[in-house]
Order: sequence, then C-alpha cells, then structure tokens
Amino acid sequence: MRRSYKLVLLFIAVSILSIPALAESSYSVNITADKFLGNYLVNESGFALYYYSNDGSASGSSTCYDDCATKWPPFYTQTLTLPDSLRNVDFATITRTDGSKQTTFKGWPLYLYSKDQAPGDIFGNGREDNLWHVIDPKEQPQLF
Repeated sequence: MRRSYKLVLLFIAVSILSIPALAESSYSVNITADKFLGNYLVNESGFALYYYSNDGSASGSSTCYDDCATKWPPFYTQTLTLPDSLRNVDFATITRTDGSKQTTFKGWPLYLYSKDQAPGDIFGNGREDNLWHVIDPKEQPQLF
C-alpha cells in the first residue's frame, strides 16, 4: 500500500475515534460509569460531581463555605446542556450566601473535589465520615 493511502487511512481512523470524545465534551453535565459505583454525574471535563449529606438539612441551600468550599468547590454552569438521559427539570441554580451561584440536582447543591486531579477520579466519594458522595442520577432522592 502506498504511503499516502496509509496516511489517509490513519487520519480517518483518528477522526472516527475522536468523535465520541468531542460529543461527550459538548455537555455541561453528563453521566459516566465506574465498575464499582455504577453511574454518576460528571462535569463537562469528566470530573465527578458530588453532593454533601449535610446539605439535606438546609432545604436546598449549601452548608459548605470557607475551608469546606476550598476543598469542595461549588459547581456552577450558566448554560446547562444535557444528554437525553438527563432531564432539565432535575437541575436548578441557587444563590449561595456569599452571592455566588451553584447548580443543583434534584435539590442537592453540586460540588467538585479539589483532590480529583483527572477525569474519572472519584477520591471524594465517602470522604469525611461518609458525608460526600457521587451522584447516581437514577437513585438520587429528591431533596425537597
């Protein structure tokens, strides 16, 4: 096979393989899976989104500020784009007491974990006396 044909075939193969990655990044919130935890929500970069159990007593408000918010940055997206497997009605935006915005899922404020360094990391799950968890979109209870 001539060298030019090999290059064309290589280019086509790389293009086809990159299509799913491009499609995935077009969502501001998506679903991914872990073989042990099952499905969970991620941001547009593939980083896990978490909920904080203590927020359950705050009726949809965040209770994570100061050092907590440094370790667990609140997640916010101004323009929510979702795959068909997620529903817009399950998401909302709250205004935190410091005036910043935060995205919620089924009433639960969403967070990232500062020690997750790469897409697919889920080091925050079960942290701090099992108060932090990834969000299974089908199993997550409605907060209010």
